[in-house]
Amino acid sequence: MTEHIDKTRLLTDIRYRFNYLSRFLHFTHDDIVILNEISKIILPLTSVIVDTVYRKLFSFDITKQYLLLRHCCSDSHPNDSNFYSDAIEFRKNMLSKYLHCILTQKEWDDSFLEYLSYIGKIHTFNSGSPLIHVDFIHINALCGFLQSILIDKLCKSENVDQNLKQNGIQAIIKFFSIQNDFMRSHYE
Repeated sequence: MTEHIDKTRLLTDIRYRFNYLSRFLHFTHDDIVILNEISKIILPLTSVIVDTVYRKLFSFDITKQYLLLRHCCSDSHPNDSNFYSDAIEFRKNMLSKYLHCILTQKEWDDSFLEYLSYIGKIHTFNSGSPLIHVDFIHINALCGFLQSILIDKLCKSENVDQNLKQNGIQAIIKFFSIQNDFMRSHYE
């Protein structure tokens, strides 16, 4: 039997959207448990992961330009934004907190789903700094790059059960499919 999905609710109800995506991707509570379990492997590597992400962002002028814009929560001047500036350290800290949050969250309640949505929204004119609107191509590339780093770190981990690695890879892929959709929704 074909399940009816209400297109309007997909656009207006984040829980409904999440439930649809979860059913489509077969993202279950087991995947959340797996993300929590692999956090023990990934989180000790957070500073390396975050530095890798920011080195990548600094390696292209088109992505670096967004990092040089004045951020609403930083007092540093845009010209002072180098890899170790206060503004960049602030952003690195936010990415570290994000990784901790997505890997350790046990209950994906509405508040958490709103947080995942907010991550996309703050990079647009909709809710972030009026000066910063990151084009979706860069958000998408960043999600893909971060996903590949997490998978790489998981695969290279020693003394980790092969089943946990396989399930971890699947959970990461499913999660980033959902996260990417939540981000993209703010560009429609």
